Amino acid sequence: MNLTRAEARDRAELITVDSYEVSLDLTRGSEVFGSTTTVRFSAVPGADTFIDAVTRTVHSVTLNGRSLDPATVSDGVRIQLADLAGQNELTVVADAPYMNTGEGLHRFVDPVDNEVYLYTQFEVPDSRRMFAVFEQPDLKATFAFTITAPSHWDVISNSPTPVPGEAAPGDDGGARSVWTFAPTPRLSSYVTALIAGPYQSVRSEVASSDGRVIPLGVFARKSLMQYLDADNIFELTRQGFGFFEAQFGCPYPFEKYDQLFVPEFNAGAMENAGAVTILEGYVFRSKVTGAQIERRAITVLHELAHMWFGDLVTMRWWNDLWLNESFAEYMSHLAAVEATSFTSAWTTFASVEKSWAYRQDQLPTTHPIFAEINDLQDVEVNFDGITYAKGASVLRQLVAWVGPEQFMAGVREYFAKHSWANTELRDLMVELEKASGRDLDSWGRQWLETAGVNTLAPELEADADGTLRSFSIVQTAVDDWPTIRPHRLAVGFYNLDADSKLVRVHREELDVDGERTDVPSLVGLKQPDLILVNDDDLAYAKVRLDPESLATATAHLKDFKESLPRTLVWNSAWDAARDGETPARQYVELVLSNVAAETDSSVILVQLRQLATTLNFYIAEEHREATTRAAVDRLWDLAQEVAGGSDAQLQFVKSFALLAGSESQLDRVAGLLDGSLTLEGLTVDQDLRWELVASLVAGGRLVQRDIDAELERDNTASGQNAAALAKAAIPTAEAKAAAWESIVVKGELSNALQGSAVAGFMRVLDRTLLEPYSEKYFAAVPGIVATRTHALAQQIVVGLYPALLTTQATVDRTDGFLASLPPESAALRRMMLENRDGVARALRARAADR
Repeated sequence: MNLTRAEARDRAELITVDSYEVSLDLTRGSEVFGSTTTVRFSAVPGADTFIDAVTRTVHSVTLNGRSLDPATVSDGVRIQLADLAGQNELTVVADAPYMNTGEGLHRFVDPVDNEVYLYTQFEVPDSRRMFAVFEQPDLKATFAFTITAPSHWDVISNSPTPVPGEAAPGDDGGARSVWTFAPTPRLSSYVTALIAGPYQSVRSEVASSDGRVIPLGVFARKSLMQYLDADNIFELTRQGFGFFEAQFGCPYPFEKYDQLFVPEFNAGAMENAGAVTILEGYVFRSKVTGAQIERRAITVLHELAHMWFGDLVTMRWWNDLWLNESFAEYMSHLAAVEATSFTSAWTTFASVEKSWAYRQDQLPTTHPIFAEINDLQDVEVNFDGITYAKGASVLRQLVAWVGPEQFMAGVREYFAKHSWANTELRDLMVELEKASGRDLDSWGRQWLETAGVNTLAPELEADADGTLRSFSIVQTAVDDWPTIRPHRLAVGFYNLDADSKLVRVHREELDVDGERTDVPSLVGLKQPDLILVNDDDLAYAKVRLDPESLATATAHLKDFKESLPRTLVWNSAWDAARDGETPARQYVELVLSNVAAETDSSVILVQLRQLATTLNFYIAEEHREATTRAAVDRLWDLAQEVAGGSDAQLQFVKSFALLAGSESQLDRVAGLLDGSLTLEGLTVDQDLRWELVASLVAGGRLVQRDIDAELERDNTASGQNAAALAKAAIPTAEAKAAAWESIVVKGELSNALQGSAVAGFMRVLDRTLLEPYSEKYFAAVPGIVATRTHALAQQIVVGLYPALLTTQATVDRTDGFLASLPPESAALRRMMLENRDGVARALRARAADR
């Protein structure tokens, strides 16, 4: 199933692909579909190569009019092609399997009405699961799809949906029709798409900068249409269109733009050209937090940015995956701030994205942003916090380094030169150097070709009256990654005003380089109440506060007038707790004393997640039970103290239900569920009901018949996933054994149901329930990785790791397992190293908490 970079390079030197004609028959039942591919390509005469095709059965292979024996040339993954001509025509007729893993052509049956819904997910190497294809991004071609499907379906692809041909009776007695799509522009195969089923849609349009009217569509399953907020999606899309066309100096490159919310999606969304697929969880059927609404907006803008950077201009090979994703991530936040109502998106970026990046960059598996991608397996494990979050953070630093106007000028020239082509990082850097006049070779080596995160701290001296007589910024690095990097950043001075609010009174922007950078422009100023290095969050670095600033921040964290500097202090406190520099219980107290005053929903979400992590892993074992009980009781108090119906109230209730463990806490959860206990303004809707049910199941208050009763009330896809989690959370040895059998042994669950079951299995109040599965886990995971797709294997390897058994014995057992792995088990080794690091870090934090 693998493809090496060397193989891809050799194949690209041998062939140039012109076009694909792909015919699919989706009326052959629930297991397989018919796939016929005709591909035309030129080649070095006499050369040998192969085409990728993951198939159940290959019926025929015809190359330049001669039949090849499928049994000889096909192994179910590749088809060997020998003695090519200068111009070639290849036709492959095969049956391909539907998937239930969120990869290839995924098939889902809606439990509400038993309708079938299909969608594709091809990144990284999975267009070969639907049709025969030279599966690598630099072999672009046109794609013309012809689809036979039930007549009552809608069929959507990259080109505008044609009027289907006249319906005809199918083998099953139902009517079927044929949709023939016009050829696409030249695309990489991983951004082609097919979405088919009785999807419903809302239509609109947007005016492009070149005078065209671009049709817009928003799609969802029939049973979800009542919840679809299409107007909001259209508004964000129009705002994104206007912003990106102006910034990129290039009109939208495709004929239409559809956004389709699809079930059981593995990621947030996928940038298929003109046919973006989006996680169905973004169709909100219950009240959600502002953080979720903002995340959906960022996702919509992220995928739209990819229409230019990724689809119009595409990376040559996957080592530039980071740039593809980082650019879209940076531009989505920039667009949110400058073109939409989500003007605090940089606060969210600092809280969510950067915290992810810092965490990933301190793992033993960290790697340079510009990673060496030797094969497809390398790509799959590099969809991580370095690729997305650190890359976007460093890209923001690059913008500050070269200047925002100069950056966009370089980007516009890049699109003008490379439209419809494939590029490498250097192609963009050349244009940025020209636009800015800065030499970026050294910058690129230090930032893109090394790993690790630096720490920045102020060092200052003041006279008796508080006048600064010296000010420096000290930069350090860890021993494993000792690079000292250049930073463009701002230093902010903050004072408490008459209303006891922390407000910025001075800002100094400068270049920092080396282990010590003196800042003479700050000498002579009065030392403020708080000094914030990396104000405005331009740089990518961990930040530490001087003693006076730390005291001010601890006492007045909730008193920052603006959300971004407050978030930077939150991040610094979290870093210190994770690194074992400050006791975990101190961080718990900081969160509980300040989170109710937080105004940014995403920051509340992150702080509550980090609170849960701290309580579960970082508190010293002898203090964990008492600290957790007190913290959860405090969450209940906060839910009562904040405004009824507020975003914060909903988040506090959800966090309370997740962590509830004492009898009195479970009594409150039960009261919320049965209505005997109410909170002003809180609506216990269906999704919240499921969270309360899961809490009570894990606490031993509800059993399987209660889960069944709730599922009867909500027999939807969301309900089935929630029921799977609750069932696996039943706190008995028998229930845990049944869940293990379903997840690990049988392995028949879809990606969504398996993910829910994994989460439920690990949800325990009594951790001894998991002890019998520690050794079973280590015995099972090599076979899981060998026999299941990457998405399903990763859910198990990461999700079922015995991290809650936070002991040195778990670390030692993991070390033994790692020592036994063969060299070719690179993906499993990486996942296990990251698992181990979480436990080792927790043990260090517990020691500090003592």
